[in-house]
Amino acid sequence: MNLLEPIVAFQSDLKTIRRDLHAHPELCYEEHRTSDTIARLLEGWGIPVVRGLGGTGLVGVLEGTDRNGPAIGLRADMDALPLQELNTFEHASVNAGKMHACGHDGHCAMLLGAARHLAAHRDFPGTVYLIFQPAEEGGGGGKAMIDDGLFTRFPMQAVFGMHNWPGIPVGSFAVTPGPMMASSNDFRIVVTGKGTHAALPHLGVDPVMIAVQLAQSLQTILTRNKKPIDTAVLSITQIHAGTTTNIVPDEAEMVGTVRTFTIEVLDLIEQRMREIAQGMELAHGARIEVDFQRKYPPLINHPDETRFVTGVLQSLVGPSQVDAATEPTMGAEDFAFMLQEKPGCYVFIGNGDGAHREAGHGLGPCTLHNGSYDFNDDLLPLGASFWVKLVSDWFARPRSV
Repeated sequence: MNLLEPIVAFQSDLKTIRRDLHAHPELCYEEHRTSDTIARLLEGWGIPVVRGLGGTGLVGVLEGTDRNGPAIGLRADMDALPLQELNTFEHASVNAGKMHACGHDGHCAMLLGAARHLAAHRDFPGTVYLIFQPAEEGGGGGKAMIDDGLFTRFPMQAVFGMHNWPGIPVGSFAVTPGPMMASSNDFRIVVTGKGTHAALPHLGVDPVMIAVQLAQSLQTILTRNKKPIDTAVLSITQIHAGTTTNIVPDEAEMVGTVRTFTIEVLDLIEQRMREIAQGMELAHGARIEVDFQRKYPPLINHPDETRFVTGVLQSLVGPSQVDAATEPTMGAEDFAFMLQEKPGCYVFIGNGDGAHREAGHGLGPCTLHNGSYDFNDDLLPLGASFWVKLVSDWFARPRSV
C-alpha cells in the first residue's frame, strides 16, 4: 500500500480523535460536541470553517495555490445510532442508548487526517471543501445541507464519499458504477374494519384477515408486476392488531419498507400498493389508508467519476485489492442526495472481520448497526491517504477549456 508517510506518522493522533468521538456519540441533528470538536481541529490547522448547514453540519474551506481554480467536495457523516453499546473497552460510549455502531467516528477521523495533511501541503490548484454532515441515519442530513445552500455557497465540480464495510478485508476497497445502494422508503397501512365478538364474525368486518390477505397480495407486485430483471424488496416488518382472544378488533396496522435501485420501479410499487389497497376496500367493505414515505433515493455512482476513483484506488493498494464491480446492497445512504446534484462516487473501505477489536468487545459480530461493532483504527492512515491521493489526482486531470 502506498500510504503517505506524514499521515502514518500521526496515526496515533487520529486514533485518539476517533476514539474520543466514539466515546461521545450524538444522534441526528444533536451532533453539537462532535461538530465543535471537528471545527476546533480544522481551525487549529488553519482551515476556515462555515457552520450551521443542516443544523449541526459544517464545511471546512481548504484553499490551495489558486483560490479561483476548480473545487472538489469530500464528505464524512457525523451522527451515531440510538443503540446501546455492548462493548466495555476504554473508549466505549459514555452516552447510554447511543453508539457509533456504523463507523461515522472513523469516517470523520479519516477525513480529518486528510485535512491535516492537505493543510500542510497546499500544492493543488483549487479548493477542497471538507463536508461534515449530520443526520445520515434516517434524518436526511445530506438533503438538509443541500437545502441550506451546500452547493450554491460552496460551488464544486464533483463530490465524493466513503463508508467502511465489515467483511471486506482491511486494505481492500469496493466500488461500482451506477446503482450501488438502494432507495429507502417506509410505509404504514391502516386497515379499519368493524369490531365484533369473535364468536359472531358475521356481524363485523375483520381487519386482521384483510391485513393478512393484503400482506400476501403486496408480494405479487414483486413477482407479477415488476420485471424479473429489476431488483426490489418489499418487506412487511410489523403487524399490530387486537387486544384479546375473543374480540375482532376495529383496526389492524402494517409497517414496512420498500427498496429499489431505480425511481421507475419505486413508482410502480407505490402505485400498485395503493391500487391493491383500494381494491380490497371495495371487496371487504373496509377502509384502508396507505401512507408511503420516500426517504432516501437510490445511490447512483457517476460512470466517469467511478472510473477515476477506481484508478486512484488501484494506484493506492493495487488492482487486486479493488473490487471495481462490487455487488450493490439494498441498504441505503443519504449521500445519494448529493450524487443527484453533483457528479461523484461513493466507495466502500474494508473494515475486516472484527479481529481488530480489543478485549472487552461485545459477543456479537462486528457488523454495522450492531452493539458489538467497532471501527478498525488500521483504516485511518489508509482512508486519509486515499482522500489525499484523490485530491491530488483530481486536480492533475486535464481540464476542458
